[in-house]
Amino acid sequence: MKPERIPLEYPSGPAPQPGEVHEIVPGVLWLRMPLPLSLDHINLWAVEDGDGWALFDTGMHTEATLDAWRTLFAPSGPLGGRRPTRVFVTHMHPDHVGLAGWLTREFGCELWMTFGEYMNCRVLVADNGREAPPEGIRFYRRAGWDEAAIAQYRARFGGFGKHIWPLPESYRRLRDGERIRIGQHEWRVVVGSGHSPEHASFHCPDLQLLIAGDQVLPRISPNVSVFPTEPAADPLGQWLSSLARIRDEVPDDVLVLPAHNEPFRPLHARLEHLQRGHGRALERLQGLLEEGPKRAIDLFGALFARRIDQDLLPLATGECLANLNYLLQRGLIEVHDDADGVAWYSRA
Repeated sequence: MKPERIPLEYPSGPAPQPGEVHEIVPGVLWLRMPLPLSLDHINLWAVEDGDGWALFDTGMHTEATLDAWRTLFAPSGPLGGRRPTRVFVTHMHPDHVGLAGWLTREFGCELWMTFGEYMNCRVLVADNGREAPPEGIRFYRRAGWDEAAIAQYRARFGGFGKHIWPLPESYRRLRDGERIRIGQHEWRVVVGSGHSPEHASFHCPDLQLLIAGDQVLPRISPNVSVFPTEPAADPLGQWLSSLARIRDEVPDDVLVLPAHNEPFRPLHARLEHLQRGHGRALERLQGLLEEGPKRAIDLFGALFARRIDQDLLPLATGECLANLNYLLQRGLIEVHDDADGVAWYSRA
């Protein structure tokens, strides 16, 4: 989605470099790892847990991230030579779960994830080496992709797991509302969906912190997409409902620790702005459809400020379809398929 801009406070100062730490509050450290993407970083968090550190998210499986972890855990490194006790993963995307398998095996600790995230990750990693399924080809043709784009989809299919170290064969399930003692403080699990199936955030009332993962970001909104595995899904509706739940359950005065950009507050103003921004995007979509029937690929201009090239096409298509499905399921637009199996959307 287009970047959202509202006045926010960023009280934690500059981000640490890979292999360094920055203390947020006593016993909670900010780590940052590089990403080989246009979004070039991810924030991770270490929480004091007895004689070690509970880690939140892991970074992508790359040599640069492995080197940074080795520096952090060196006997004289920034983590004081103390080992990880547990690895908490907010959700299944490679920048969050990529080195969970390495960390848990290297240090003999347990992986904590929600069921939906762990199992979906296992399924997607297993696609490595498979041919693109006919359901996926039909899905993207229905959205209006041409043969060149379909050929690229075929070539890239199964690449989800290339930046994920093999997951451990067992894990500890996180549940919504669960309260977990980490060191001296209790943290409550807040599960949402839309960006991923069962995204876990972590709220600590004592420390007034929310480890938010990708569920709430300060300067961008997370990708909320429909995928070929569930073409009639309503992830945007689920995500907006999740934001409303977070607003109800988490106080405004927490310091939000997001996966990207910098720690920020206030939470509620950001949640409300995200909701308003998506409302405006839905209005723009409906305005374009007033002009006549259009395919999903004809509607990117209502949602994205930048040109959508081949690299961005899958994400843009998935997000556009999430908006269209939201409107379809509320009876605000209609869809019909032509003789070639391409979907055309129009106002109801």
